[in-house]
Amino acid sequence: MTDRAPLHSSLPAALRAALADASYTYDGVAELLGPTAHNALSRNETAPGLRRTTGSSPLETLTRLFLLQATVPVVDAEKALPGLVDRLCVEGILERSLSEVAARIDVRPYAANLEGDDRDFWVVSDLTPGLDGTPNNVGVNHVLGISSASTSLAQLTLRHDVRTALDLGTGCGVQALHLAGHAERVVATDVNKRALWIAEFNAALNQTPNVEVVDGSFFEPVAGDTFDLIATNPPFVISPATGERLVYRDSGLPGDRVVEDIVRKAPELLNVGGWCQVLANWIIRADTPWDERLASWLDGTCDAFVVQREVLDPASYVELWLKDAGLQSAPDYLHRYDTWLAWFEEQGIEAIGFGWINLRKRPVDAPGQPTYRLEEWPYDVEQPIAPAIGAWGEAVDALVGLTDDDALMNATLQVREDVQQETVGAPGAEDPHTVVLRQQRGFRRARKADTVEAALVGACDGELTVGQILDALAQLLEADAAETRAAYVEKVRELIAEGFLELS
Repeated sequence: MTDRAPLHSSLPAALRAALADASYTYDGVAELLGPTAHNALSRNETAPGLRRTTGSSPLETLTRLFLLQATVPVVDAEKALPGLVDRLCVEGILERSLSEVAARIDVRPYAANLEGDDRDFWVVSDLTPGLDGTPNNVGVNHVLGISSASTSLAQLTLRHDVRTALDLGTGCGVQALHLAGHAERVVATDVNKRALWIAEFNAALNQTPNVEVVDGSFFEPVAGDTFDLIATNPPFVISPATGERLVYRDSGLPGDRVVEDIVRKAPELLNVGGWCQVLANWIIRADTPWDERLASWLDGTCDAFVVQREVLDPASYVELWLKDAGLQSAPDYLHRYDTWLAWFEEQGIEAIGFGWINLRKRPVDAPGQPTYRLEEWPYDVEQPIAPAIGAWGEAVDALVGLTDDDALMNATLQVREDVQQETVGAPGAEDPHTVVLRQQRGFRRARKADTVEAALVGACDGELTVGQILDALAQLLEADAAETRAAYVEKVRELIAEGFLELS
């Protein structure tokens, strides 16, 4: 693609009109391909899709051209992209011979499918590598399109209305497109000039004039600015930072320095109440628990919710990223593998964690200490998970006002509507031997409860105070009321913190 400024060009608007006229949308392509071919394409296999697109309709032509990376006749390309083929060739999006047209850039329909956001997008990026088992080689400045990582960050990012938002390391700009739907102003930064061109093109293609694309490394181009929301999928691959660098995944910094630097620096750029949400990898050392190490990065100005979703051993991690770079067939594959593993050993790295880091800026005069929750949660969660992250912030705020035991006892709570109670016991037994409270949404947490705790949760309907409910249960069980309150006060706080109970 050229360095021409797309926001001041008519090309994105003209391309958008052609794509829309052809019904080249996520749903349109899914219907055209059918479940088998659509699922095969998600696995980078094109044969079923090619069998489903043998006609010459504009939708079939665009699907073959951009998604299946097949050549199409010039006459079909002109029909699908009227008056645009030559212009797209000039921009490096297409290339043509006398009789055929091929794509040099991916133009992909994408559906947001986020809570409160059902917009359709088109996302321009570099072509998907590795289709049909071909080598997965990518260039140094490769601009990744829609990926599992970008989808994960989109599902993690809070979607409340904000004034200013930052997409740090924007890549193709897909996070900026999401942010543009609920932020008055979005700044998207990147050090890769090719990515900046593509991100700007995507902003224009999707009619998001509130997105500003700026050149620079990490926070440098926004120094002195502040934001209500920062979302970032940084180049977090943990390596010795030697050899060639793939900009979309390699920061040039050793280890997990890039993530640490973001966590340490981001609070300075957050407005009070603002969030920074990071998709990240981090080092797990043999001599330090992962949560203690990450907690040492926090400066006390933010509440923090860190979730470790997955752990890989060093060998699995190296194999994953060598394959990602298309190097599994390289003649020096074993040397690269061994060098990377040796560096892990030298650094005392026994595993690599993957997960989410969520920071929320506290007021300077906020009472008490910041709330840090760092937990390992590899279990299935509801997606998008963002509402559950927001609910955690609300629970933190609720507990700030309930630090005093008397205040907690005088509070009225209600059980979250998706919580269900499960009981396990022998057939015919008078009482179950196990009671489990289970969330159906969000993190889908499960919690064992004794008789009092289960009865307390069941009675929380916003009418009686916590103290009144515990006193009634103590009387029913012929227990001392004061002792019952003292025994369950912290359990009530845990139930609020974990999202089983909410302030009514």
